[in-house]
Amino acid sequence: MSSTVGQTIKCKAAIAWEAGKPLVIEEVEVAPPQAGEVRLKILYTSLCHTDVYFWDAKGQTPLFPRIFGHEASGIVESVGEGVTHLKPGDHALPVFTGECGDCAHCKSEESNMCELLRINTDRGVMIHDGQSRFSKNGQPIHHFLGTSTFSEYTVVHAGCVAKINPAAPLDKVCVLSCGICTGFGATVNVAKPKPGSSVAIFGLGAVGLAAAEGARVSGASRIIGVDLVSARFEEAKKFGVNEFVNPKDHDKPVQQVIAEMTNGGVDRAVECTGSIQAMVSAFECVHDGWGLAVLVGVPSKDDAFKTAPINFLNERTLKGTFYGNYKPRTDLPSVVEKYMSGVSLLTQ
Repeated sequence: MSSTVGQTIKCKAAIAWEAGKPLVIEEVEVAPPQAGEVRLKILYTSLCHTDVYFWDAKGQTPLFPRIFGHEASGIVESVGEGVTHLKPGDHALPVFTGECGDCAHCKSEESNMCELLRINTDRGVMIHDGQSRFSKNGQPIHHFLGTSTFSEYTVVHAGCVAKINPAAPLDKVCVLSCGICTGFGATVNVAKPKPGSSVAIFGLGAVGLAAAEGARVSGASRIIGVDLVSARFEEAKKFGVNEFVNPKDHDKPVQQVIAEMTNGGVDRAVECTGSIQAMVSAFECVHDGWGLAVLVGVPSKDDAFKTAPINFLNERTLKGTFYGNYKPRTDLPSVVEKYMSGVSLLTQ
């Protein structure tokens, strides 16, 4: 890879030219990393529903042409000026949110919302100079979430890249760069259920299953999966879900169904769908006095959360989280080590 350092690389990428139109595999040019940036050779990338959501561009700001992808793993090809924690050959995970290390959020133990590198779905260029590192025949192609991993090579801000154990299987740990950490962290870092407690998980996709696993390792005794697709329930049992509710099977709001199942509501709820209706249901299904709901899914930009103020006055708590409250550079390497040692997460 050393022969490409400082040079523009030509490689294949999946380009979205228009909203909702099929991606096209084409050759693109990837410029060298500038100050504070890293160029990665992407070896594995997975498809997150967020990619589909913004490709479809319904309820979001359209920005095309664009290279999507943000859940991936790879090897550092080269680094820009000032980058010291990474070097060519390092195994790494790019993350859609970052850690500059200097701002108030990065210095806080309670936040991972870096002022410089927090998630920005509308930005399609690099922070350093406001330019894209991707082009085709001279036409710039927008980045996505600062990662754009649907390309054989990509340029990412160094603060959004976590160096990991080179022994970790990159085809497995790539999902730690988004979905698994997002769901698992939402439960263990934000909801923090106590042993013997009850937890409702809204949405049993990859993020929801990770959230359920977080409830299982936390010692929750009742883990209630909520999903509109009953076929997901069997797989969810492997991640600790022991009760199931399909809202379509009931003629009353699902929050009422759960409240009746649990003598007033669950102790914790984690919403992993992005549906505003599911978000409201997750909040309204927690027990008054101590119940806490955590919102994880990304809603449409025009959605509004509406609930009766009395639900707050009755001492229910609502929180949100990006990336499960994990700091990418600080926390992700240890998460990978936990996987390597067989502790939960992807060891199913």
